Amino acid sequence: MVNLGLRRVEDSVAAKHPALQQYAACQSHAFMKGIGTFLAGSGAAFAVQKLVGKKLPYSPQWSLLLAAVAGSLASYVVTRAETQKCSDFWIYLETGKSPQELAMASRASEPTGTFTSLPAAFLGLPCLLHPCCHNLLFLPHN
Repeated sequence: MVNLGLRRVEDSVAAKHPALQQYAACQSHAFMKGIGTFLAGSGAAFAVQKLVGKKLPYSPQWSLLLAAVAGSLASYVVTRAETQKCSDFWIYLETGKSPQELAMASRASEPTGTFTSLPAAFLGLPCLLHPCCHNLLFLPHN
């Protein structure tokens, strides 16, 4: 068994994924950055409300609630972006290619004549009104 933070991972899984330690460290850093962003964002939002509080009088409960919501939103945005970086890093360590290279390779392997990635909005009425879409009307539908 290999220790991975607080969890134990079986040796066979650790051997199959040698980059597991780096990925776990990246995720841990992303979550800590999110917690820091929550604290900083909530504190900044609360301070701004106190400065503006003379013009917009809120009760303390609303000020704390709005600060917590602002901090949570900022934390979500930062944590999501950092976690996506970790996922891309994991894919790179496992495959040796970036996710963009893998996406391009999978698009190149699709047979010609199929348009699976075409958004559904392009096949409807709003597309008829858009000048760029007049050629899309003749594409095969799935």
